[in-house]
Amino acid sequence: MGQLISIVVLLCLSTASIAQDSPFAVTEVASFNEPWAMTFLPDGRMLVTEKRGRLYIVTQEGAKSRPVEDIPNVDYRGQGGLGDVILHPDYANNGLIYLSYAEAGVGDVRGAAVARGRLEIGERNSFFRDARVIWRQNPKVTDDGHYGHRMIFDRDGYLFISSGERQKFVPAQQMNGNLGKIVRLHDDGSVPEDNPFFSEGDVTAQIWSLGHRNPLGLMIDAQGRLWNHEMGPLHGDEMNLIIKGANYGYPIVSEGDHYNGDEIPDHDTRPEFEAPKIAWIPTIAPGGITFYSGDLFPDMKGDALIAGLASRALILVEIDGDNAREVARYDMGKRIREVEQGPDGAIWVLEDNDGGRLLKLTPRGDSESD
Repeated sequence: MGQLISIVVLLCLSTASIAQDSPFAVTEVASFNEPWAMTFLPDGRMLVTEKRGRLYIVTQEGAKSRPVEDIPNVDYRGQGGLGDVILHPDYANNGLIYLSYAEAGVGDVRGAAVARGRLEIGERNSFFRDARVIWRQNPKVTDDGHYGHRMIFDRDGYLFISSGERQKFVPAQQMNGNLGKIVRLHDDGSVPEDNPFFSEGDVTAQIWSLGHRNPLGLMIDAQGRLWNHEMGPLHGDEMNLIIKGANYGYPIVSEGDHYNGDEIPDHDTRPEFEAPKIAWIPTIAPGGITFYSGDLFPDMKGDALIAGLASRALILVEIDGDNAREVARYDMGKRIREVEQGPDGAIWVLEDNDGGRLLKLTPRGDSESD
């Protein structure tokens, strides 16, 4: 409560100097239309989602499969569509994967959903078999933004899902729904009995933390702790250390303001709300996040890499105990939607929008060239 927030304010950065100082050799591997997320299979291939509703299996050399069949119907509009993809912790034995997506409701409403199914990989065609929806945003609402719907498993096999407040503000503080929350589930969608609000039952029992706006990144650090980052309103993007049962304050407090210019009180005015470890002014517009644990970039080990959309950058954040600070920003020249670490320690990123490229980043001086 009442922590000191690291506020990153950038007044004038030289793009040329950032590019010159980049440690990356960049190899273009493939391209996609509105790619959103990726994850690695045990054999080194990747699963890559496109927002329009396509899932591909992609080799590290850039060969793309036909779209995986039997993907759920997605409500593709605005920020909605096919979202995240992750593997079950025991994927090697059960073949289960999880997909998040925007799902239409009855009438002009929609919300995020998560489906679990078995990935059946064939020589010519692959399938998402035995799919079952294990979680839904509740309630479904109008408009088509702030779904969140990032997913991650922790070391104990619990599934965390980020749920945006769907541009409706107040649901982030309301306990009779799961908008503006991070939820915690068993791998089958059932609710763990040690969740902080389990005794209240129904959808409230899912909630792990609340007061979130549009959480677009979830990651587990080397100590097993959950972090998230989320889009602020007008500036004030946040990176948070997620604590069981904590309230992060939106829309009552924020380090940013409303788009119409109305001010929102900062976190330090309401110490009962958990403050972010970093807030960015101006916005970086964070996409995906990963904690780096590889050997190719030893100076980054233990640090977070954040994909920047509006910032068109990779942002390196150093974690020191419960504190965090930005230590480097690497200009990428394009909006970056997703970042993941590959099996050999290379860094893989997805650019945003149609024609978004899949890029492999290795240390300068390796065989790959810019």
